[in-house]
Amino acid sequence: MHALQYELTLPADYDMGIVRDRVARRGHLLDAWPGLGVKAYLTRERGVHGSPVNQYAPFYLWNTVEGMNAFLWDGGFQGVADDFGRPPVRQWTGLAYEEGVAADAPAVVAVRHRRPVPDGGRVGERAEEAVRECGRLAGRDGAVLAAAAVDTARWELVHFSLWAHDAPEEDGEVFQVLHVSAPERDRLPRRRQW
Repeated sequence: MHALQYELTLPADYDMGIVRDRVARRGHLLDAWPGLGVKAYLTRERGVHGSPVNQYAPFYLWNTVEGMNAFLWDGGFQGVADDFGRPPVRQWTGLAYEEGVAADAPAVVAVRHRRPVPDGGRVGERAEEAVRECGRLAGRDGAVLAAAAVDTARWELVHFSLWAHDAPEEDGEVFQVLHVSAPERDRLPRRRQW
């Protein structure tokens, strides 16, 4: 599993209805994308859930590198670049994935928690902690899914979760979910990824 995200931070007075309309018109285009486990079309709006910014920030969980690369180099991502400019794209290697206790419910919000992998100790122990945290998140009331991944260039962990209710009490940035494309969600490998 591979995680990917880009963030488009928009002006404070930006009409976020433009983003909502764009997702309503185009979100279905990835509903059958080969190699895509999950794409959550996410926004943050200034003043909502404590967000200081307006932002469009889709988050992806990929089953295959080929699917991810086809999106980046052969069509899907070009629409974002054409409409908003080409943002930096973050990528993380998957550590764990779990279906949540509310897996069949529609997602309302997402939470992303990023933190550095602490110095000291064994990196494998830190990865195991991330796996356990993924399981804890997935077991919480209202959890649709949870994933943990790591960027070893920056030694940064990311926990990503989708929720069926508004603003769970979890550390991290809260996003509104506009749409979820999940053509191969059932193929995402469960639990620990090594």
